[in-house]
Amino acid sequence: MREIEAKSLEDLKDVAAAVIEALDGRNVVALCGAMGAGKTTLVSAIMEYLGSSDTVTSPTFALVNQYDTASFGAVYHFDFYRINRIEEVFDMGYEEYFYSGNLCLVEWPELIEALLPDDAMVVRIDILSPTERKFTIL
Repeated sequence: MREIEAKSLEDLKDVAAAVIEALDGRNVVALCGAMGAGKTTLVSAIMEYLGSSDTVTSPTFALVNQYDTASFGAVYHFDFYRINRIEEVFDMGYEEYFYSGNLCLVEWPELIEALLPDDAMVVRIDILSPTERKFTIL
């Protein structure tokens, strides 16, 4: 477990690096935090760290976005906030993404917890103030 406090958006570079360094062969990262905690902002920092020039947006309605990187290949960004039934996740073929070996960054993983791989990394984001967050990497 590693905890990092971020006092500004600039500090997210360190958080992104810590997440990538802690993967240790894992490819699914569950991003847990309240609405507005900064899950999509963290995904953006991770993509910047990986050298992607793609624009990061929340895939709230599409469920998944794909970003390209030179070092990690395709990276998949999921947002399960608006799913109504777990069958929607089966219908989108989540297994092909989660078990592809490609990095998968998952927002609102608690809504599909039973489908996450056993070795999924968890990053918990706690709001400390309007501008400060605590990131716990498990």
